[in-house]
Amino acid sequence: RQEGDQRELRSDVSTPCCAGTKESAFISAVTAAGLVHSVTRSCSAGNMTECSCDITLQHGGSASEGWHWGGCSDDIHYGMAFSRKFLDVPFKNITSKSGSGLVAMNLHNNEAGRQAVAKLMSVDCRCHGVSGSCAVKTCWKTMSSFEKIGRFLKDKYENSIQISDRLKKKLRRKEKSQRKIPIGKEDLLYVNKSPNYCVEDQKLGIPGTQGRECNRTSQGPDGCNLLCCGRGYNTHVVRHVERCECKFVWCCYVRCRRCETMTDVHTCK
Repeated sequence: RQEGDQRELRSDVSTPCCAGTKESAFISAVTAAGLVHSVTRSCSAGNMTECSCDITLQHGGSASEGWHWGGCSDDIHYGMAFSRKFLDVPFKNITSKSGSGLVAMNLHNNEAGRQAVAKLMSVDCRCHGVSGSCAVKTCWKTMSSFEKIGRFLKDKYENSIQISDRLKKKLRRKEKSQRKIPIGKEDLLYVNKSPNYCVEDQKLGIPGTQGRECNRTSQGPDGCNLLCCGRGYNTHVVRHVERCECKFVWCCYVRCRRCETMTDVHTCK
């Protein structure tokens, strides 16, 4: 299976469309974070024999402050180690000099995704005591929801850093004037500028957005203003016919009315 994964990753590195772009950086980070999150959740739920709760926190805490570690803390260490072994090893086996900068970038973005999960870990507590006095608290560490992790990585995507495709001793920024600014372990990095996804490019495998259905009232990514890239949209009426108000008639068939609705459908020009 690992050999197959390695072939897939080699293919991804050489893909002309999105290799080394901000979008591929985001995908790498989300994939690595998702693997950590999923494996760690399975450990805490007792669904895996290789891991369980984080035993390093047992019997600790602060008696003077009235709390102690308990419950089942998420064992993020196992999840991160599993993610590194599964996702990073195939990249490290790629020895092509032409792709070394791209490989280093992918490894960094994988780790950035994992660090996002670790950074957003929180402490949950439960009170104990007479009549809810909370004389003692039992606390445990838990991961944030993946939605929150995704929003964090989305912000990193929007502020991603372009780096030089020439790998020397370490990754460095593309802009010479900014090379003294350190690159954080949680930053997302890219080498190549993103192509224009609005316009069809068969050579790069980009379908464009012409003819895409959009939501006229939405301000989100499915909205006509954004999805149509400022080209505007067409509106046409679609007629839907379906069975409705069905009732069982004794005995033994179902009688329905034939309902007809008209809806406006908007598509990008």
